[in-house]
Amino acid sequence: QVQLVESGGGLVQAGGSLRLSCAASGRTFSNCAMGWFRQAPGKERELVAAINWSGSYTFYVDSVKGRFTISRDNVKKTVYLQMNSLNSEDTAVYSCAVGRGPYVDRKTTGYDYWGQGTQVTVSS
Repeated sequence: QVQLVESGGGLVQAGGSLRLSCAASGRTFSNCAMGWFRQAPGKERELVAAINWSGSYTFYVDSVKGRFTISRDNVKKTVYLQMNSLNSEDTAVYSCAVGRGPYVDRKTTGYDYWGQGTQVTVSS
């Protein structure tokens, strides 16, 4: 059993920044890749960023490259998503997820535990 708790969401003006955190418990966190997903109203859930077990490899969807940074602290069992230069297109519910293995998977099926999500709203 794995528990994931996200925090850090909220309302921010366009151009602003937020830092999301996801605290994990239950499974050996350091052996698994982690991902941040988002889902906006009427849209499919998409993988925004992912990081491998050691933090040596990261993936970003094109729309956030250069603005978002994913990182992890295996001692604290926490993964972070630093989001800068936010715009209205970033408004969504953001959820973290645990990968089924140590390497980044770009498919939703590659993740088997999900947090409850945190709302990010960017006002223009």
